[in-house]
Amino acid sequence: MEADPSLLIKTKQAHWLTRGVLGIGIASLCSDWGHEIATALLPALLAGMGAPAYALGVIEGVADGASTFAKLAGGWIASRPAWRKPVAVTGYLLTGLTTFALGFVGTWPHVLAARAIGWVGRGARGPARDVLLTGAVAPGQVGRAIGFERTMDTAGAILGPLCATALVASTSIRVAMRWTILPGVVAAIAFVTLVPARTRDGEHPPLPFLTSIANLPREFRKFLRAVALFGMGDFAHSLLILRAVQLLLPNYGSMRAAAMAVGLYTFHNVIYASASYPAGALGDRIGRRGLLGAGYFLAALTSLGFIFARPELPMLAVLFGLAGLYVAIHDTLEKSVATELLPRELRATGFGVLASVNGIGDFVSSVAVGFLWSAVSPSAGFAYACALTALGGVLLFMLVSKARPVQHI
Repeated sequence: MEADPSLLIKTKQAHWLTRGVLGIGIASLCSDWGHEIATALLPALLAGMGAPAYALGVIEGVADGASTFAKLAGGWIASRPAWRKPVAVTGYLLTGLTTFALGFVGTWPHVLAARAIGWVGRGARGPARDVLLTGAVAPGQVGRAIGFERTMDTAGAILGPLCATALVASTSIRVAMRWTILPGVVAAIAFVTLVPARTRDGEHPPLPFLTSIANLPREFRKFLRAVALFGMGDFAHSLLILRAVQLLLPNYGSMRAAAMAVGLYTFHNVIYASASYPAGALGDRIGRRGLLGAGYFLAALTSLGFIFARPELPMLAVLFGLAGLYVAIHDTLEKSVATELLPRELRATGFGVLASVNGIGDFVSSVAVGFLWSAVSPSAGFAYACALTALGGVLLFMLVSKARPVQHI
């Protein structure tokens, strides 16, 4: 007697946590764990070198810019199936090794060079990783896979600062930086040993760079407009820490206010990590685009809340929690929606373009909000963010609510 085909399909659909998804999740956890240790200790390292006040801003700005352009190039490189796994593994190794090197450098320009090289590796590996991740599961399970990867990545972002605190308490900043080699190498090993080089996508001949950009589907281009508009209002959440300190300072003093603000940001990351997989799974079940649009509007609501925030810890905890929730939704579902709109042969290029648009948006939003914050008031910065993220949500619903997903055959 032959098995019922529908039962076989259901059985296969149940196993979304494939070997490839697990390997990518572990690699994301360990890589973020390592470089977040370094990120937490970087200001103190620069201070110990006698670096000028502007050094940290220059370092992070150059590194983020290098990463943005590397994502675009990495997407085109990853359009070659045989190159995806080597590029991803090289990117993880490069990030781990340059982070480890921060424990030996002597001047802040050396820190700049190491950080920029590491962030090139981090940016270039992203599209290759994402294509391997989405190709490791059935189309209906993409949200779950991306949500799991985001959860593991954010867990690393939580563990990193905690380990940095513990290491500095027992050793020096430089020695603590050198310990980052362990999670960095484990990330590369996990990718090498667990992630298959071949995915469900099959083989597709690569297109020239400009041709691949020009051939991106019309509906995906519309989607990118909404992403760009939202991104120009989605500022770096380190500014939320600053706002919490400003609000809490009169009642609690500088030390307690700073400690409370860091605690609130840790809560933000816990919510982000906890909500990423449920957001992906829910998107798979009820529709990814509508849920992503709801996430965009939630971002606008969060900024609106900070305009009227009072120096009360419960209220700030709710706002930080909402911020973590909307980041979980948009980080997970933007890639899931992109997977729906991109044909397999252009998926790597599309992921690279999406990541680059996000990177440019992050830069524009942080500069704009920071300028309005300083020149006018914090409320002006949050009002700008509220307007842009809400407009991004409106445009998303207008542009892609009737779009049909690409048929993956």
